[in-house]
Amino acid sequence: MRADIYNCPFICAIIEKLIYKVSPICKLGGDCMEKRVIAGVIAVTVIAVAVLSAGCIEEKKTTLTIGYQPSTHQIAAMLAYDKGWWDADLAKFGIEQVVMKEFPSGPPEMHAMLAGDLDVAYVGVAPPIAAMYEDLDAKIVAGVQTQGSALVIRPELADEYNRKGPESLIGKKIGTFPPGSIQHTILSKWLMDNGIDPKEDVDIKAMGPSDAATAIGAKTVDAVFLPSPTPTIIVEEGNGVIVEWSGSMWPNHACCCLVASGEMMRKHPDMLKQIIRTHIRATEYQIAHPDEAAEIYAKWEHADVSTIKHSIKATDMEWIHDPHLEMESGEEYAEVIYDLNRERYESKGIKPLTRADIFDTSFYDEVIAGK
Repeated sequence: MRADIYNCPFICAIIEKLIYKVSPICKLGGDCMEKRVIAGVIAVTVIAVAVLSAGCIEEKKTTLTIGYQPSTHQIAAMLAYDKGWWDADLAKFGIEQVVMKEFPSGPPEMHAMLAGDLDVAYVGVAPPIAAMYEDLDAKIVAGVQTQGSALVIRPELADEYNRKGPESLIGKKIGTFPPGSIQHTILSKWLMDNGIDPKEDVDIKAMGPSDAATAIGAKTVDAVFLPSPTPTIIVEEGNGVIVEWSGSMWPNHACCCLVASGEMMRKHPDMLKQIIRTHIRATEYQIAHPDEAAEIYAKWEHADVSTIKHSIKATDMEWIHDPHLEMESGEEYAEVIYDLNRERYESKGIKPLTRADIFDTSFYDEVIAGK
């Protein structure tokens, strides 16, 4: 039962009126008074339970704002918009406008969600978890894709990496997304797994994909760890060599997901289920039509179509929509993020998040069940 009595003022009004009608009988005496009081209480209870069971009446909402990033990981969001599915599928809920907001990476996207500027977001699994540690009112409600990022190093450093592996990165500058992102989380864990302190042994620079691509081309960083399609773009420009895909660094790891704000879950549950249905439709369509998906992405991001097609074929990314496939990684991300911020979190009495804190699969499960 998702209905929240504190978000259903009409229930309170009904109960208040019923109590007002029942209260005069308190002036009566004996069994008559007792029976009528009991009858009134039963009526109040039955109506409240019935309304709660049916769910709260969804509040009127005319604009839906979706966050996303310029990555082939999140083509489903662009594809659904490009084909008019968001508008057509959500019109019955009173949505007159769907606004797509692009962000360079997950952390600033989650800052926008913390500020109440996003209803749902296509984002890596790690950023919402990091934001949940800072009291983000949201949950992961669907999967988007797994794996799909790559470690790219400057061409002249490739031989050293091939000889020494991760050890060759000690003392190097590495560009990646900001702390709390999927890329920063995976890179940090992978370095630690290889005996390298991500804070002391390497110099990790926080930057978005375009800035990172420019930096490795200008040789102001030695390597970058980024989501597709940027690694392929860097390679085709002759500025780098892919030495690791993220699937080799953390096999089958969750990457992007669909996050819904607490307000969407509580006040617009039926609309949220439709959003998930549309997302599933877009995901299955792009899996069946990868070249068309590449063309849509290239149009949105003013990219070379052949490069995007090559990126989709080369990457170890897998498009998905089932959130259950991301739950194990989600818990691991929560632990890694906690370890990286342990001193601050412990000083505030913050405990590690569990999958129950991070995910709400009930909407997806109902959609799959045909409810």
